Amino acid sequence: MMQRKIIIAGGGTGGHIFPAIAIANALKKINPDTEILFVGAKGKMEMEKVPQAGYPIEGLEIAGFNRSNMFKNLLLPFKILKSLGQARRILERFQPHAVVGVGGYASFPVMRKAQHKGIPTLIQEQNSFAGKANMSLGKKAKKICVAYEGMDKFFPADKLVMTGNPVRGNITQSAVTKEDALQHFGLQSGKTTVLAVGGSLGAKAINEALQPLLASFVEKDIQLIWQTGKPYFDTAKAAALPYSSHVKVFDFINLMDFAYKASDVVISRAGALAIAELCVVKKPVIFVPYPFAAEDHQTFNAQSLVVKSAALIIKNDEAGTLLGNTLFSLVQNKALLEQLEQNIGKLGNTNADMVIAKQIMTLIG
Repeated sequence: MMQRKIIIAGGGTGGHIFPAIAIANALKKINPDTEILFVGAKGKMEMEKVPQAGYPIEGLEIAGFNRSNMFKNLLLPFKILKSLGQARRILERFQPHAVVGVGGYASFPVMRKAQHKGIPTLIQEQNSFAGKANMSLGKKAKKICVAYEGMDKFFPADKLVMTGNPVRGNITQSAVTKEDALQHFGLQSGKTTVLAVGGSLGAKAINEALQPLLASFVEKDIQLIWQTGKPYFDTAKAAALPYSSHVKVFDFINLMDFAYKASDVVISRAGALAIAELCVVKKPVIFVPYPFAAEDHQTFNAQSLVVKSAALIIKNDEAGTLLGNTLFSLVQNKALLEQLEQNIGKLGNTNADMVIAKQIMTLIG
């Protein structure tokens, strides 16, 4: 059997990187000789996380459209042209049999150039609402792996494969007990515990809504594991100091399987990776979607669970007024907690990485 070479392109956030690594691991499981090269964006998280997972990565000089600083966008056309050139050279040097795009900045130039060269491409579309870049790539892609129904609004129906979103192995295969998980965070067992996460960078609206509620957590004897992200960490740490018996603050949680296991209720952004994980760990969740994500896809993602009675949703700009009441009444509503847990659990998918890896292998025969 000849050696297969595959490029996985994309990144930018944990939501793109962790599923990509899960797919790479599954490809290696099917055929250990497969050679995998990642292509990411210079200065982004993947340049650190991918080598940690044991894979080589090359970085493109590419940036996304800057919504807050228009001046920075003047250089964008040059960066895109430059990154297309870099992508072409990587493809010529590595000679892959297939290219997989997982979304994020680096995905587009590599996929576009691969399609020009006639190299088979596969899109892993994580969201319920496809972005413009993936929609344009979808016309020439051989297969498009999706996690939500109704994606033929965005892509040719005959190319769609329903696979679900890959979840990190340390979450799907975690064997940690609730007791150990609570102990790890310095919390007591037998008390209701809430986990608040805002993605790898933290969520301003969630953080600012939680801060005035800290005293209530102590009064109601509810524990809080609070991942703030780096920008808000010092503020949160200072605010939580008087309530440290019940409130534990972290800028980033590495052992997410422990955090999920310790918690009874989760407050979260609605990125595709977070949702895939929450379905696998079967946790009642209040989503506060990030409204500035491209095409507001987080709201669409969350809504697809809300209509199945598998989650609750609060708008970003209403978090300050509604989060406390919603959370504290949910915690007391045993029937609703059970319903949310059962319904979100039905959507869990633990082998998406392997299903996608097999789809990639069929592209190269």
